Amino acid sequence: MANYTVSMEKLIDSLVKLPGIGRRSAERIVSHILGATKDEIRIFADSLLKVKETVRFCHICNNLSEAEHCKICQDLSRQKDMVCIVEKPQDVAAIEKAGNYHGVYHVLLGSLSPLEGRGPGDLKIDSLMQRIKENNIKEIIIATDADTEGEMTALYLSKIIKPLGVHLSRIGLGLPMGSNLEYADATTLSKSLESRRTL
Repeated sequence: MANYTVSMEKLIDSLVKLPGIGRRSAERIVSHILGATKDEIRIFADSLLKVKETVRFCHICNNLSEAEHCKICQDLSRQKDMVCIVEKPQDVAAIEKAGNYHGVYHVLLGSLSPLEGRGPGDLKIDSLMQRIKENNIKEIIIATDADTEGEMTALYLSKIIKPLGVHLSRIGLGLPMGSNLEYADATTLSKSLESRRTL
């Protein structure tokens, strides 16, 4: 075991809890921090606190925002009658990088997973249904992940949305089964949106 101080070990243990950070990566980050100036570290620490204190969910779509409504919901050039349903805010960012979608979003903040005890009441489905009924939505694109939970969520959504008479589609080719939307490249996502199929 390396000769780390108590404070270094504590920081390494904290960093390892972050997604994608293993022990070796955490050690390299701590080494970088030790080589940085106090001002650089203060700016970094302030940025962490600022994100935690100011970022919240958009009142309309549940995307990340620092205001009541996110930038996409505020954008008057977006097609407000076309809604793309995704599981998490990271999926919005992934689709936006693809650059060929000009509607708005609805973030469910999860997916259905009976094994983990997540049912329809745990997702932002009620507010979605309210949006569809009250805002003259013409098209819904279901863009949940291509894994078991995502497919189950898509099936459930199609069953409750179809009776409303809205054009309903599911993103198509390009996403391998079992994959997460946020990790797909922009070209794949762009093709998936173009080749969406009617449900």
